[in-house]
Amino acid sequence: MAANSKAKTDETALEKRQHPEMNHAERFVAMVIREFGSGVPGEVALTDFQKKLIQGYFIMIDRALKLAEDGRISKNKTNKSRDYDNPLPCIWQNVNMLDLALDAVHCARMELDMTQDNHLFPIPFRNKKTDKYDLTLMLGYNGIRYVALRYAVETPLAVTTELVYSTDKFTAIKKGVSNNVESYEFEIMNPFDRGEILGGFGYIEYKNPAKNKLVIMTMADMLKRKPAYASAEFWGGTVKKWEGGKQVSAETDGWFSEMCHKTLIREVYSAKHIPRDPRKIDDSYHHMRLREAKMAELESMAEIDENANVIVIDADTVPVTENSGEPSAEPDGRDNDTPPADGAEPAQMSIEPNF
Repeated sequence: MAANSKAKTDETALEKRQHPEMNHAERFVAMVIREFGSGVPGEVALTDFQKKLIQGYFIMIDRALKLAEDGRISKNKTNKSRDYDNPLPCIWQNVNMLDLALDAVHCARMELDMTQDNHLFPIPFRNKKTDKYDLTLMLGYNGIRYVALRYAVETPLAVTTELVYSTDKFTAIKKGVSNNVESYEFEIMNPFDRGEILGGFGYIEYKNPAKNKLVIMTMADMLKRKPAYASAEFWGGTVKKWEGGKQVSAETDGWFSEMCHKTLIREVYSAKHIPRDPRKIDDSYHHMRLREAKMAELESMAEIDENANVIVIDADTVPVTENSGEPSAEPDGRDNDTPPADGAEPAQMSIEPNF
């Protein structure tokens, strides 16, 4: 293992000397190709566009690592006991690069763009068994749409997703003996005060209207899909904040409507409602599905705290969770009686990425 690590370090150093004109993003692409080739037999063929996408991954992952490192330093400062500190800096040198390379190549082949809003997010998990960060690339709701339409048996003409509030008028028109086309009627009666969310619907339209499909989700359906350790800052609920040096509880709405809409989108664009074409399914799609299962496993094994396992709305919010590698999650060891320290040190990415 040590010999392999030294060989890779020597190879990287040689590459830097031979190609001094390459910037960090370009060297990241070269590293991804090299790591992918070491884990998968055969030639790694990437188009210029796919290489450009991977360069974008580097920019966004670097940003995510810096944000996560800021959070690690800040959390450590709030702990009374050093036993609960996370001593592993969230920097490139501590990232599981082989898994990241595999994910990056497959996501690029699916043409997922991390620099686009809500397409793809890097989520770092601390793996205590390997003492590395596993960087999972998670689809945002625009990425979910993109993948569903890319692999669909038949690409819909349009897909509508709407939340339904208590003051809205919604009528579902299902297919029946006297009606060959599923449809709906929807009217927003008070756009500035719509009341409480009752549920939502999705309407999938095809060239042949007889194939149109109406998907309905109740609020109970949405809450079933709410993460077990969902952050109150996103789903609403009780949050803790500091006032006058004391910790107090407060209620927040969070981003509840956005979370409900994202849940609705995940359901409507799932293979259950927009079937995938077996002829279009490739290794990259299979890899993505396996990584989604791995993501769920990491979350269930994570050391849960109040900032873990949040649903990411945008690239500015990047949680760090810890994977203990054990069958059950460890209890929250963070001491919540200590006020947050002022002026937490920013992450210093002074060490050049090792690729």
